[in-house]
Amino acid sequence: MDETRAMKRDLPGKYVTVSTVGGPVKAFVPSPLPPVPPIEWTPALREKFDAALLALGRLDSVSLLLPDTSLFLYMYIRKEAVLSSQIEGTQSSLSDLLLFELEQQPGVPLDDVLEVSNYVVALQHGLQRLGEGFPLSLRLLREMHVELLAKGRGSDKQPGEFRKSQNWIGGTRPGNASFVPPPPEEVIHCMGDLELFLHDKPEPTSVLLKAALAHVQFETIHPFLDGNGRLGRLMITLLLCSENVLQAPMLYLSLYFKTHRARYYELLDLVRHTGDWEAWLEFFAEAVAETATQAVDTAQRLMKLSVGDTEKIHGLGRGAPSVHLVHRALLERPIASPSWLSEKTPLAPATVNSCLQQLETLGIVREITGRKRDRLFAYSEYVAVMNQGTEL
Repeated sequence: MDETRAMKRDLPGKYVTVSTVGGPVKAFVPSPLPPVPPIEWTPALREKFDAALLALGRLDSVSLLLPDTSLFLYMYIRKEAVLSSQIEGTQSSLSDLLLFELEQQPGVPLDDVLEVSNYVVALQHGLQRLGEGFPLSLRLLREMHVELLAKGRGSDKQPGEFRKSQNWIGGTRPGNASFVPPPPEEVIHCMGDLELFLHDKPEPTSVLLKAALAHVQFETIHPFLDGNGRLGRLMITLLLCSENVLQAPMLYLSLYFKTHRARYYELLDLVRHTGDWEAWLEFFAEAVAETATQAVDTAQRLMKLSVGDTEKIHGLGRGAPSVHLVHRALLERPIASPSWLSEKTPLAPATVNSCLQQLETLGIVREITGRKRDRLFAYSEYVAVMNQGTEL
């Protein structure tokens, strides 16, 4: 941040002294949004936001062109769940999650894959509530938090309740932490101010700017004992959907934040220490533009793959209609068992097995267990496209 900007913007909040077991520490209470003085819209920053909005528009139009957006979203949401959880340190992969959802025991700690599965449920709950006309609100965030911490690690951390004790970020205790969020008695007031901002009070804020500012504010308040990072990232997508910037939830910034993790945390701290919102906004706009462009590319690659494989299947002749049904089911769940495929299609088990054999011959699927019983089949190329960026 240049010196003139640093001089004219005060600390975006205040420090209060709180008593902890290790002695008194200073906790940070952020000022309500929007920032004062207002954001300084340099030509460079405006250009970055224009590029981000353009990329979002392209992404939204691609979602309308997809033959079945729900098939794409099934995997895309799971990819986001894996990435967002990896930022928090889980070791679960996309394949682990798909196997877990098939009730197959994955070769990772159960808590890791449970955490990722909870994330999928939390996101779906939020989207369903928005679809019912429910506003993005503190109540909705608390409901999603219940789902996020429903099972496994964190289930003892007061799901759905704003914290009633002091937390901290980094370090082993508040005294040596890298950041100490507001004391518990300030949380509900801070979150109430954030809810007003989300609802365009005291003044309307453009949606992309609102998402960028609200994310930092949420992470700074850190209102829950666990799950703040994941819920704060979910809030970005929910906000874009609730304000109809996106018709389908196709923008997730976790891969960008994971790739640039050190810079991400550095910029959050910079806002808190110096009020440099502009540096954060440049980073956020770059994240949106790059992520939206990647999502368009992924959607187009999957559409091309699906069309190409459909043409291969079409060449099978008389058996093609049944194989098409199995192929479509695999577009929804690209790691599947013959029994699941039998349930998902009107085909008899013997017909499903025959179709899988033909798909193997065409090089579209492969059997991944090496067993004679309880076999699993992967739509390999589809999984490979979605796996990009999730490798541990």
